[in-house]
Amino acid sequence: MKGLLIKDFKLMKGQKNFFLIIIAVVIGMMFFSDDIVFPLGFLTFIVSLFTLSTVSYDEFDNGYPFLFSLPVTRPTYIIEKYCLGLILGLGAWIAAGILAGITGMLKGTVSLHDVIVSALIILILMFLIQAVMLPFQIKFGGEKGRIAIIASIGLLFVIGVVIVKVSESLNMDPAGIINRLPALGIGAGAALAITVAIILWLISMKISISIINRKEF
Repeated sequence: MKGLLIKDFKLMKGQKNFFLIIIAVVIGMMFFSDDIVFPLGFLTFIVSLFTLSTVSYDEFDNGYPFLFSLPVTRPTYIIEKYCLGLILGLGAWIAAGILAGITGMLKGTVSLHDVIVSALIILILMFLIQAVMLPFQIKFGGEKGRIAIIASIGLLFVIGVVIVKVSESLNMDPAGIINRLPALGIGAGAALAITVAIILWLISMKISISIINRKEF
């Protein structure tokens, strides 16, 4: 698996200018806007989803048969992709969280509590998005995979809108409810949500292994 990780990092090294542009954009958004949630999520999601581009590189020009002629098993290949997504996602999440905390303290417009809550929500979403997108990419490949991913994101957006509309119709304010919870309750809820997200991420890995094992190259 170490060799696969080195291969993928070598591939992404050619896109270092794009990474630098993303970081510059995120820093600019944090310093020139009062919103830290969007740049925090933007950096985390964009960087972690570079994993999908490495899958596209692997399947390009009939690359899978050559790859699996090497001492690389299919389950190992999938585990490496999920580990790569985790490394990229957590690395970007930590970097974005530090930038958000520094920006909030310098500008005095955002409390550390808000930064932590936003970061935890982004972390949960990162696990869920990877859990949805990676099996689609493995199953359908580059072009069809992108269509399936867009459809899944659209479905998640519709579900979110429905939840918001139902909350409004019932005169419920989720943010207000969360703010009224004791700190211990919020911490336990966050821990439970992260645990569930990680479990779904691991289930997604098992699904991806099943998909790659059934594929013929």
